[in-house]
Formats: sequence, C-alpha cells, structure tokens
Amino acid sequence: MPDATRPTSSSSETPQPQPTAAPAPAPSPMPPLFDWQFAADPYPAYAWLREHAPVRKTELPSGVEAWLVTRYADARQALADPRLSKNPHHHSEQGAHGKGKVGIPGERGANLMTHLLNIDPPDHTRLRRLVSKAFTPRRVAAFEPRVRELADGLIDAFAARGEADLIHEFAFPLPIYAICDMLGVPHEDQEDFRAWAGMMIHQPGSPRGGVGRAVKRMRRYLAELIHRKRAELAAGGQADDLISGLIRASDHGEHLTENEAAAMAFILLFAGFETTVNLIGNGTYALLRHPAQRAVLQRAVAEGDTALLEAAVEELLRYDGPVELATWRFATRPLTIGGQAVAEGEPVLVVLAAADRDPAKFDAPDTLDLTRRDNQHLGYGHGIHYCLGAPLARLEGRTALTALLGRLPDLRLAAEPADLRWRGGLIMRGLRTLPVEFTPVNG
Repeated sequence: MPDATRPTSSSSETPQPQPTAAPAPAPSPMPPLFDWQFAADPYPAYAWLREHAPVRKTELPSGVEAWLVTRYADARQALADPRLSKNPHHHSEQGAHGKGKVGIPGERGANLMTHLLNIDPPDHTRLRRLVSKAFTPRRVAAFEPRVRELADGLIDAFAARGEADLIHEFAFPLPIYAICDMLGVPHEDQEDFRAWAGMMIHQPGSPRGGVGRAVKRMRRYLAELIHRKRAELAAGGQADDLISGLIRASDHGEHLTENEAAAMAFILLFAGFETTVNLIGNGTYALLRHPAQRAVLQRAVAEGDTALLEAAVEELLRYDGPVELATWRFATRPLTIGGQAVAEGEPVLVVLAAADRDPAKFDAPDTLDLTRRDNQHLGYGHGIHYCLGAPLARLEGRTALTALLGRLPDLRLAAEPADLRWRGGLIMRGLRTLPVEFTPVNG
C-alpha cells in the first residue's frame, strides 16, 4: 500500500484535550455611591469607575440621572467642550432646576441665575471680561497683608486654649471675612454674611432648612449695597472694593444689569468662600494624616521657601481638593465622551476628584507628595469656566497653612479619623469639623 494511503500517526492517536485559558476574573462589585462611607472616602469608588465604567449614567440622590466622567483625559475634554452648556435650560428634564435638583440651591428663587456658572458665550464672555477688570491679579496680590492679618487674628482667639475646631474657628471665617472685605461689605454687616453662609453649607449651629432663605437675604442685601455704592461713586467716591470695580466697569461702555451685578457678587462670595474653607480644611487634615509630608512643609515655612509652599498647595488641591465634581453641564446635541454616547439634554458631571487621581496622568496618584512637579490637576476646572477666584483661594490657602504651621508647630488631630463627618452635597467636598490640639500659645 502506498505510504500516502496509510493513516498518519496523529490521526491514529487518541485526541488529547487542549488546555483552555483560565476564565477572566469577574470584576469586583462597584462600591456604593453617595452614602456616608462614600462621603468619607470616595476614592475607591472613583477608582472602580475609572477602570470599569469611566463614563457612566448614575442616579443621583436628588433622583436626577447624570453622566459621571471620571478619567483625566475625558474630564479635560468635557470641561472645554462647547457642546456642553452651563445653562440649565438645556436640561431635558425642564422641571429639575426649578425644584432645586440642579444648580446652586436657592439661586432660582432669589433671581440669581445670571452668573458665570450658569451661562454660555457670548454672555459668559461679556460678564467674565467685566469681572476680570475688577478682579485683577494686582488686586488679589495687594490683599495678602489683610489675609495674613485675618489669619493671625483668628488664631489669636483660640491659641491660648490649646484646642480648637479648625473648621468653625479658622477655615470657615477666614475666607468669609476676606471675600467680604474684598467685595466692600462693611465690617458691621459681615457677621450677617457669616450666618447666611453657615446656613448655605449647613455649618454646625446654623438653622436647618434655611438655604433658600439665606440666599434670598444675601441677594436682597447685595442689591441694596450695589445701589448704595453706585450712588457713592456718582457723588465722586473713590472706593476700591470689588463691587465698586464691577460698577465702574459696567458704567464705562459695557452693560451690567442689576440682576447680573447681584448675581456676580453672590457667586464671587459663594464660590470664593466655600472652596477656600475646603482647601484649608481638607489640606490641613491631609497634612495631619501624613506627618512626613507635614514636616517637609513646616521646613519650607520656617525657611521661607515659597516655591515649595506653592507646590504643596497645588498637591493638596489635587490629592483631596475642595471641589469634588465640576458644576452642571448639559449636552446641547448628541455627542460622545470616552466612547459613550450622550443624548441631547442629558446632564454631565465631571468628577474632578476622580480625574486628579487617574494613574494614566499622575504617578502614584494616591500618594500625597508635596514636591510633585508639573502638577496639571483639574482642581479649579479647565477651559473658559476655569475658576476666576483660583488666585485668591491659593493665596488664602498658602497664608492659612503658613500661619497654622508657623504658630502651632505641634498641631495634631484630636479625634479618630473614622469619627469625622463630611458635609453632604454633590459638588463640594469638605469636613464638618476638624478638632485639633496643640501646646497653648500666649500672645
């Protein structure tokens, strides 16, 4: 028989089972969102989202559904995308804003809609140009001695006790008094602003359920203050505060309505104090939890190393920043973010806290490193809506940390981290209290 007709050895052998690839491990379940455990440490949940669902539609505690964007590259793109509008009227669920489910609580009822966080070009361009004329880098830099004075005065009030709640007694009042001074709110009225601000962010001791009431009172006061300052300027007054600067800018060629002026003053106050409260509070807490990094910063303070101090503030903004999610955006037409289709009218929330811990952008992102360089975090946003008050917040953060570490060198946490509570809310991230101890200091 010819060889070609013989069965081959392989065909005559019993077939052997082929090795099979091990099944891919099932993804771990997503950690819960928006409960108390998440509020205390949202970063594990954000890491899960970045890996498994970087653009994910999620039902928020208010009942509104929104897309959460968690990767750095997608976040940066979304923050600058002109197809994502800031105007809540583009929301497909038209009643949501009127019911306080999107936007800043109380702003609609107080007729405070026309501010930079709620409008698009060309109105946004016009208003931002007007505010920029009044809120100049020169004005911010010249304000540093006053911020130092405020920080020292607040520390003086508790230094001899050897203990304090750094949120209630330091991080909260410092930016309130600073922005009131900058806006031109008379000193005799600033305690009212402190009370209203406490109601807006549910500070301990403030009345509950008073957000809308506080916003309306603040709006009414700001309208009266604007009228008064306009009259003073017309009579030849030379006040150099921020509200007077806004009036001068609007009275010299460009138009700023009364509602726009009140709304701009309101958002400068609101954004100017809460972000800084959280920057100081979260930043101090991070330093108390990382003693080696705190020692690095204390040496920089003692040696007057301003470059390291500035780098440290940027790292604190990245590591556990004051703004957890960027404010609301709404798709004006169908678009794709990170490979995910987003329909017209759907809300999009860019998760700054998740993007700033993205390992695709930052080395060892869960490590606090105050010497980190080229720190291109998104803590104050990106694009045309980049936070106008960021230079003032940075100045206040640097000044506050310098005063605390310089005057209270053995500052230490006076509570277990698990016992601390974080304020509920969707946009901002901050502690309710921060109890500390230190060696009492007189004078």
